[in-house]
Amino acid sequence: MKSLKKISAVLQHARLAFPFMLLAVGLLSGCQIEPTFTYAPLPEITFHPEEVGEQQPKLADVATRKFPIAKDRSIVGGLAVISTHEGDTLADIARHFGLGYTEITVANPGILPWAPTAGERVMLPLQFILPDTPRKGIVLNLANMRLFYYPPKQPGVLYTYPLGIGREGWNTPLGQTTIVAKKVAPTWTVPASIRREHAAKGDPLPAVVRPGPDNPLGKYALQLGFPSYLIHGTNKPYGVGMQVSHGCVRLYPEDIKALFKKTSVGMPVRIVHQPYLTAWDGNMLYLEAHEPLQKWAGEKKRRQKSLLKKLRQTAAKKGATVDWKKVNRILQRADGIPTPILAASPDSQELVAKAPEVQHPGHFYGQPVVEALSGSDWAILVADFDDPAMAQQLAAMLNHQGPPIPARKVEKNGSYQVIAGPFKNKRVAKWAAHRIKKDFDIGTQLLQPGTLAVP
Repeated sequence: MKSLKKISAVLQHARLAFPFMLLAVGLLSGCQIEPTFTYAPLPEITFHPEEVGEQQPKLADVATRKFPIAKDRSIVGGLAVISTHEGDTLADIARHFGLGYTEITVANPGILPWAPTAGERVMLPLQFILPDTPRKGIVLNLANMRLFYYPPKQPGVLYTYPLGIGREGWNTPLGQTTIVAKKVAPTWTVPASIRREHAAKGDPLPAVVRPGPDNPLGKYALQLGFPSYLIHGTNKPYGVGMQVSHGCVRLYPEDIKALFKKTSVGMPVRIVHQPYLTAWDGNMLYLEAHEPLQKWAGEKKRRQKSLLKKLRQTAAKKGATVDWKKVNRILQRADGIPTPILAASPDSQELVAKAPEVQHPGHFYGQPVVEALSGSDWAILVADFDDPAMAQQLAAMLNHQGPPIPARKVEKNGSYQVIAGPFKNKRVAKWAAHRIKKDFDIGTQLLQPGTLAVP
């Protein structure tokens, strides 16, 4: 088994970065799949409810995916907060409220994404400044990994969904195109470049992946005019809000289903990268800042210089005074929260303090429910930690893989073990162990029936 002391030390040193890296490894490929094995499939983890579609949480009147919009306004939505329960993760909260992983984690930097303490207040960044583009069809802003849809027959309505996008070296392209085809239950023809990449790792992929649970395109796909690029669903929903694909754009399964029904062939699609967004709301000027993606990191200073020039011109036209120290703090923080920047305006901490608290639903949409273990089950000892939070993080990440690996934290003799299972037989357990080794680089120990002491 790989040194668990080393794993624990790294987790302690970088509680956000390392969990993100581990999860991303298992979620790589917006247009990619897990290799085919002869083993039987893993047991399914239960998800609730089956459908969410456009349902809005009827809690504190907080909108999540559908917003009213006026011609003279460029900012929609509002901030909210929610208190965590035992076993929650930021990924579950994000999906329930139509947010991506990066959005919710950068907005809550002091909270462990995979093991928040019960009772912590999580800020829901459900306010957005619209990209500076024509309000027509679909607009994707890669900087905040978000899609904005302007329905042609509903001028007063905006739909917006979080995205998973291309990772470094496989960047999602910029520019203007259209939807050229719509496909239900799409078949994925694996590009030669991706097959070569996997073959070099000793992880060969088939030439064609048919519809089904192993298809990374999910159940719906919108083909773009850019060759080989799609907006599609995913069988790895917790990769939404990350840069983990081979360039395609992935949405939560429930969001692509809703968008698929609304769109038509020929609809314009514009892809931009706008990390700094501004908007007037009444007599207040707002700034929303995101860290530029790595491909455009070299343009950061130039973009900020251009932003400051724009702010001076905008403020001068209205005779307003900008708090430049606050602007600098917002640019450094880059947390994606629209914040007022005029003199004597409230800071983000004040905005969060005044945000309405959303009632906890009891169970978030898509949140996995892991079946209980019995002494007669096959299981896997994945890791052993002194810190319960570290064990909880790893167990949560396993539960949120694609497909998920059922796991839980178990206290034993003063330490905290991560136990995966139940598995119905040895072959399934070995398959899960293989995936854990491949995705997390952790050696594991098979626990055959009768060896696991169940309280």
